[in-house]
Amino acid sequence: MTSTSEQPVTDPSTVFESVDDVVEALSAQGYIADRRLATTVFLLTRLEKPLLLEGPAGVGKTELAKMLAAATGRRFLRLQCYEGQDETKALYEWDYGKQLLYTQILREKIGQVVEDAPDIPTAVDRIGAQDSVFFSERFLAPRPLLEAIRSDEPVVLLIDEVDRADEALEAVLLETLGEFQISVPEVGTFAAKNAPYVILTSNNTRDLAAALKRRCLHLFLDYPTAERELEIVRSKDTGLPEAAARELVEVVRGLRELELRKAPSISETIDWARTLAVLGVDELNSQILSDTVSVVVKYDKDVQKALGALPNLVDPNAVVEDAHGHGHGHGHGHGHDDHGTNGHSRGPAAVPDDENDGPDGRAVRAAKDEPGRHAGVYGAPGREAQEAARSGDNPTRPRSVSSSQGNRSFGLGKKRAL
Repeated sequence: MTSTSEQPVTDPSTVFESVDDVVEALSAQGYIADRRLATTVFLLTRLEKPLLLEGPAGVGKTELAKMLAAATGRRFLRLQCYEGQDETKALYEWDYGKQLLYTQILREKIGQVVEDAPDIPTAVDRIGAQDSVFFSERFLAPRPLLEAIRSDEPVVLLIDEVDRADEALEAVLLETLGEFQISVPEVGTFAAKNAPYVILTSNNTRDLAAALKRRCLHLFLDYPTAERELEIVRSKDTGLPEAAARELVEVVRGLRELELRKAPSISETIDWARTLAVLGVDELNSQILSDTVSVVVKYDKDVQKALGALPNLVDPNAVVEDAHGHGHGHGHGHGHDDHGTNGHSRGPAAVPDDENDGPDGRAVRAAKDEPGRHAGVYGAPGREAQEAARSGDNPTRPRSVSSSQGNRSFGLGKKRAL
């Protein structure tokens, strides 16, 4: 434990000399960073300030922290945030089981401490003086934040999806982010020997406190340009030919422009490229993309939107036939058959739209909706009585019901004695 007067120092071996060094070091780890991102990372290492990365899911925020640790040779620590998380899961906990075990072992020693005490208050004071034995570093179980501060070696600390945590946890983070220290009331204050590189990520599910943002460098990380995304796909050695990879990137960018519940991430673009490479695809077409679109689109309604857009994304001049008002013109019609979930075919065994042509379900139901078809069912008047009622010859009248019978029907009668 160090005093608060000591200033954390940065390991000089992990300092980048320039922004270009950052680009090269991350690129060597397979992370393609643009100039703006590399500049922010360079400032993170020089200013010793945490970096808050905000943006949609799947743009490389978490991966940046991992690759920064690999590029600098620092130990990687991660705090995954979630709703309901409290400080004991982020800072530290007391090892109560270990404390109890020591109490059992030292029971006789405690007896020796108080055996000659003249009265109870004196005995209590003597026992109280031993509190420091049980509330010491020996029984302290560090969590990621305290572990990063106490570490003897430099670390990269990732506080992932901080927007999912409760606002109370943000207040706990302020001391750590501002002074690189953590106060433990029973022990004292721990200050970092080596300033950790701290990266916080947020998917913007809620606004973060101004006090937290004020302590951090900030960067909004959005989806990359087409050229940069293509470069990322190339760097992952997916096996997809260059022309197909370039076209795939444009298709993914087109899907992101749709109003999807979840837009395809960069990692999902890479997964799609690898999927197509495994299938031996050399040239993209709407059929193979439709068969594999679930690699990048995860919700059923999003799949339907994607299937409708794929033909035009592959060929802007494609003419999409709209069979029954909702077909997609690529062998994935929404006919109500037994070949797919919710009437939508999911695999290569899709039934062509022309095989789904049949009677209109609404017309069939309307034809069955004849007057009097419920005659004699559930107490309804018979068909003859209904015909007579419509002609006015012998109008049917509602059957009279006595008050006692009505009370019995609705549970209002006298209850039977138990």
